[in-house]
Amino acid sequence: MRLSRSLASATVAVCLVLSLPYDAKPYARVEVRQAAAPEPFGAECRSSVTGSHVIAYCHNPYPRPDRVSLHIECVRWWDVDSDGTPVEAGPAQTVRLAGRCWKEVRSVWVSHRKGR
Repeated sequence: MRLSRSLASATVAVCLVLSLPYDAKPYARVEVRQAAAPEPFGAECRSSVTGSHVIAYCHNPYPRPDRVSLHIECVRWWDVDSDGTPVEAGPAQTVRLAGRCWKEVRSVWVSHRKGR
């Protein structure tokens, strides 16, 4: 008789705990934070090669400044490759970068760094 009373009271206690709302249950709740989306960055650059001359235009549509630099690799081994000085393209600003080789141009690219 004693075992059935303790079993009945334990069953009632479990039913009461299970019927509580989700917020009132006795366990720790962990909040999951969503990772912040990365801030958009980077000017869009277009380059053109005419003979040994290179011109690149970079437009920055984002609010953070972008420091762009023109890099030119020349075909001839004796022709000096060049890495241009960084130019800051502010928000909604277009900058012009220019350079050249003595003879032919092998490749051209623009590097980006976040401005201050």
